[in-house]
Amino acid sequence: MCVSALSAEAVEMTDSVYALDEVSVTAIKTGGELLYAPVAVTVVDADEARRLGIVSMKNVSALSPNLYIPEYGSRMTSSIYMRGIGARIDQPAVGLNVDNVPFLNKDAFDFDITDIERIEVLRGPQSAMYGRNTMAGLINITTTSPLRFQGVRILAEAATGNSYRGAVSGFFKISRRLGMSISGQYNCFGGYVTNMYDGTKADASRDLSLRWKTEWRPVSELKIENTAAFGRSHQPGYPYAFEETGEVNYNDPCFYKRLTFTDGLTVKWDAEKFSLSSITSYQYIDDNMTLDQDFLPLDYFTLSQIRTEHSVTEEIVARGLNNSEGYNWTAGVFGFTKQGRMNAPVTFKSVGIDRLITGHVNENNPTYPITWESDEFLLGSRFRIPVNGVSVYHRSSYTTGPWSFAGVLRLDYEHTALRYHSFTSTGYIVNNLTDPEHPTIYSHEKIDIDDRGRLSRNFVSLLPSFTATYHSGAHEAYASVAKGYKAGGYNTQMFSDVLQQRLMAHMGVAEKYDVDEIVAYKPEKSWNYEAGYKLRLPEYGFDLSTAVFYIDCRDQQLTTFPDGTTTGRIMTNAGRTESYGVEVSARYSPLSRWNFNAAYGYTHAQFRRFHNGLADYSGNYVPYAPSNTLYLSAMYTLPIGLSWIDALSFDVNYRGIGRIYWDEDNSSSQPFYGRLGAIISASGKHGSIEISAENITGTKYDTFRYVSIGNNFFQRGRPASCRVTLRILI
Repeated sequence: MCVSALSAEAVEMTDSVYALDEVSVTAIKTGGELLYAPVAVTVVDADEARRLGIVSMKNVSALSPNLYIPEYGSRMTSSIYMRGIGARIDQPAVGLNVDNVPFLNKDAFDFDITDIERIEVLRGPQSAMYGRNTMAGLINITTTSPLRFQGVRILAEAATGNSYRGAVSGFFKISRRLGMSISGQYNCFGGYVTNMYDGTKADASRDLSLRWKTEWRPVSELKIENTAAFGRSHQPGYPYAFEETGEVNYNDPCFYKRLTFTDGLTVKWDAEKFSLSSITSYQYIDDNMTLDQDFLPLDYFTLSQIRTEHSVTEEIVARGLNNSEGYNWTAGVFGFTKQGRMNAPVTFKSVGIDRLITGHVNENNPTYPITWESDEFLLGSRFRIPVNGVSVYHRSSYTTGPWSFAGVLRLDYEHTALRYHSFTSTGYIVNNLTDPEHPTIYSHEKIDIDDRGRLSRNFVSLLPSFTATYHSGAHEAYASVAKGYKAGGYNTQMFSDVLQQRLMAHMGVAEKYDVDEIVAYKPEKSWNYEAGYKLRLPEYGFDLSTAVFYIDCRDQQLTTFPDGTTTGRIMTNAGRTESYGVEVSARYSPLSRWNFNAAYGYTHAQFRRFHNGLADYSGNYVPYAPSNTLYLSAMYTLPIGLSWIDALSFDVNYRGIGRIYWDEDNSSSQPFYGRLGAIISASGKHGSIEISAENITGTKYDTFRYVSIGNNFFQRGRPASCRVTLRILI
């Protein structure tokens, strides 16, 4: 589906176009028009992105069939689900590229982007061509070219929830072949949800982003682009409500702070018969997540995750530039290194000590009960997490008449290691109640744990894909089979539980963990079978795209909350899951004033085989992945022709999502829900003003539910809201 609309701003941009070939990761590897490619894809253009207020990936949820990006937690929570496959922690299942920079860490996915020119959502496994973290799909974002558009854009926005946003972007053509752009954006969201304990807003946020883009065409055959981006985010809390009270009420500090920097350099040389491209990137993350882990007004325990990470990637791509008929090829090599450090202390407090530790000990031995020597103690964990990888791939295609055949083969190698240091120093008193009327102290016990170790694993995978396409005029049909893959790794969030069990082993009431077994998880693998049909009738203003798919997934990586009194989350592998479904998207513009869009996706994702050692979930639905996504929009543009206003536009849209199951046993779920939105815009040569509303009907829905230490928590979706946006073009 290509989402598009008519506005004066789009016309203004067209007047400043400098004839250029697009330099993006998808264009470099595939060439040609992506909408004609034999892949399920949604393309959102610049005008639609501005009109719908799309400034981050989460705003794209449901615009593409079977794409769901829930908004809960903090900006660190960047879960993406596509066709029943996704990930809540660690490595993503859907990849992200921004101006050719591949984001390796999903914790940095959620950030604001000004001046979006194009968003491409490729659905289904892209592992053979795009490698790491793309086994369910790929999102590729391209920002505005300073050689295509020149001028200054100013944005000012105010919205309910005490929300304000301002942005300034300047696009300058220094010479005919050299252009630069600089943009900055600040967003302040006051929040809707109040923490009853101290009266602060638990869902507030403040975000700053800066971007500098340079494009240089020294000669017609050479294209050089560089984009540097800086981001800073601060969120003071988490809006998780306790099921029994329906209130957000916790006493210890909660916040998430993140600083990011990325730089990507793309160099592309077009020779007579081939092109050669280099994509080099550097990424830096410095963040701090601190939680009142129990999310109650009680002194259970707190958790911090303080991390820095440096990543470097390099990709070399060569592609043949033959005619559309006959043989074509693409070959490449990709390498990366990711070096991370993390400090993750857990502080047990009085209630946590009593209910999670001493209470269990004293139940088993009431004659010699224990009391802790202090009101709180620290379980410390420090990690170094180096990950390195390299892959080579080749794509061959052959076209004869209406038929085209393509095959891709990729060899992927990844090495991941974990150096850990877990420690605690505390103690307790053993009391003697053999004579209850005259209790005595039996002993003072000291606990000193200092565990160090190194774990490492190697992952090698061969990833094939094959596609057959039939193209005749406006019609295109394709069938494909592809292998998806996501490497395994180590779950650092379980180390506090391992250390807690080590501590309780001193008291004889613990289950001993094997560190490598409980912390490590295996690679996730899938085979995707897909058939699609596309119809393009530009003379009638009509586009149609359909696809059916079946995914057989082995060892799907799932995030679960362990049973009992453990405090963390664990990444585990389900034995076997399957997903099948259908996707339909269409665009219709019967007249220049009217534009209709529709996108629907259905996914049936369930466990074929999954026993976690405690229960058998075979036949249940895979949690967090919605069964249905629906997007509908209708837009009418009325030309005005005044000196200060060219057109009025009216847009009504609807996004529907559900059902979503929240756990493996399917005991709770969010039924299908819809959010109705509307936009009224007046645009002219020098800008526009918009009034928009979201969730007009005030639909109540949950974006997240979970169980921790036997307690149920949830986060509500945002209520009805309204915003006013002023854009100025100079």
